[in-house]
Amino acid sequence: MPSRIEDYALIGDCETAALVARDGSIDWLCWPRFDSSACFAAMLGTPEHGRWLLAPSDPAPRVRRRYRDGTLVLETDYETADGAATIMDFMPPRGTASDLLRIVLGRRGQVAMHTELVLRFDYGSAVPWVSRTEDGAALQAIAGPDLVILRTPVPVQGKDFRTVGEFTVSEGEVVPFVLSYGPSHLPPPEAIDPLAALRNTEAFWQEWSSRCQHTGPWRDAVLRSHITLKALTYRPTGGIVAAPTTSLPEQLGGARNWDYRFCWLRDATLTLLSLMDAGYRDEAEAWRAWLLRAVAGSPRQMQIMYGIAGERRLSEWEPSWLPGYESSGPVRIGNAAYSQRQIDVFGEVMDALYQGRRGGLPTLEAGWALQRDLAGHLESIWDQPDEGIWEVRGEQRHFTHSKVMAWVAFDRMIRSAEEFGLEGPLDRWRQLRQRIHEDVCGTGFDPELGSFVQSYGSKHLDASLLLLPLVGFLPPSDPRVQGTVRAIEQRLLVDGTFVLRYDTAEAADGLPPGEGAFLACSFWLVDNLVLQGRREEARGMFERLLALRNDVGLLAEEYDPVAGRQVGNFPQAFSHLALANSARNLALGDRHAAHRT
Repeated sequence: MPSRIEDYALIGDCETAALVARDGSIDWLCWPRFDSSACFAAMLGTPEHGRWLLAPSDPAPRVRRRYRDGTLVLETDYETADGAATIMDFMPPRGTASDLLRIVLGRRGQVAMHTELVLRFDYGSAVPWVSRTEDGAALQAIAGPDLVILRTPVPVQGKDFRTVGEFTVSEGEVVPFVLSYGPSHLPPPEAIDPLAALRNTEAFWQEWSSRCQHTGPWRDAVLRSHITLKALTYRPTGGIVAAPTTSLPEQLGGARNWDYRFCWLRDATLTLLSLMDAGYRDEAEAWRAWLLRAVAGSPRQMQIMYGIAGERRLSEWEPSWLPGYESSGPVRIGNAAYSQRQIDVFGEVMDALYQGRRGGLPTLEAGWALQRDLAGHLESIWDQPDEGIWEVRGEQRHFTHSKVMAWVAFDRMIRSAEEFGLEGPLDRWRQLRQRIHEDVCGTGFDPELGSFVQSYGSKHLDASLLLLPLVGFLPPSDPRVQGTVRAIEQRLLVDGTFVLRYDTAEAADGLPPGEGAFLACSFWLVDNLVLQGRREEARGMFERLLALRNDVGLLAEEYDPVAGRQVGNFPQAFSHLALANSARNLALGDRHAAHRT
């Protein structure tokens, strides 16, 4: 059985990522990109589906982990009866090849170590041909287009379609392992100096971290969140994946298992604001450029998500040989939601581009022309039903949040024109903005409940309604907003900290009921408490949410308060973006800090 989700740590090279468990097993890695097929897929199955174990041969009663300050270099300390050793796991910023390094350092006494490399390409289905390189200095594994080279001074041998080795590390001794990926039709990747790669990787991350401008409380948590966000960035294009994993369940044993190795437009505004607020303008500009390239073309063809290079077809299929994390099936590769209609993404795109202008990013003339085309298409579809922010796989509805974000789209177009002298049909946009506002307030609000509702005509609540004051649709002092927050606290808040997206048992969404609390929604409630002047409550809730992070500061998509487990894909960009945003809002000490207007 794989480790608990919260027992994993992330390493990566800003093009792909691996997950390392506390027991020393790398159970997930897709090469050469985030969305490539996995060569280690034990996280969704068994060790036979691919993993790389490197750990003491005898039990280690004490295990401690940390990242080196300001970096993505993971250090895991193991203490056994005979000594202590540290394993340093990292992936250097990519050069001519992609490398994964594991360096064992003897700290005290002697520690017997064991390694077991199980390479299984194509999500655990393809056993490679393993042989020695021509010079005999390394092992190479080939399966179709993929080639992986293992270089280490440790004698290793094949056993039951695995590569295994035993060795002892003494105090002060350094034992490196280098795993390198390359296309099988090209010469093998060249050898690199492991210690020089460690120095260069540490310098890369520390230089990047030194530019973080967040100086308020919780700086370490905010910085770790931004390092995680940087690690989820596909450097060649600027796209940022929602998570590096697929099919980690939103409920253990459940079927809500999705592939998150793609870029959602919905994350656009939070990503842009978070990067700009922290001082990472280059990354913000690269993300905006990816956004504009992705949505370019016919407005009718704009999708809710794209591949990391802007790919549009993300067809979904199920590898039948993978049983899923803790038997949570099915495992899904690709995401069929890419073809859904989700009207709210128009608002997110317009808001992101508006915030970029406000933040001083260079003006792009093509950006405004594209926005005008998108606004023209939105005029014809804003009053139609859709699948909504949570990508329901049931019947389309008139989701209140979707309508609000259509309002945001026209509001930001108007503001962009007014503040930056851009041309557009302002009178028509103003009329549409007012019409949508009246429609939402008249149809999306239930006087009997004293709250806005999930969709027109329903009695169900939805945590996305917490965004109404955050995007400026209504002020936080409005009785309808306060009633909505109060209703969500009464019906969707669990144990005073955990906010459910909606009641999956009541609001049919085309899937079996049951999931954890969505962590981003919990941070949205923190922001609302700040806006309402309930600062002590907001701070207390924020601190409790911070305590959910694992030992190296990472958060999944959701949390199961009954099982006390992190659930969903991991680590989740949206959770870390929301964390950084709430920390900023609390630190500003301003009742209107959380507004995006």
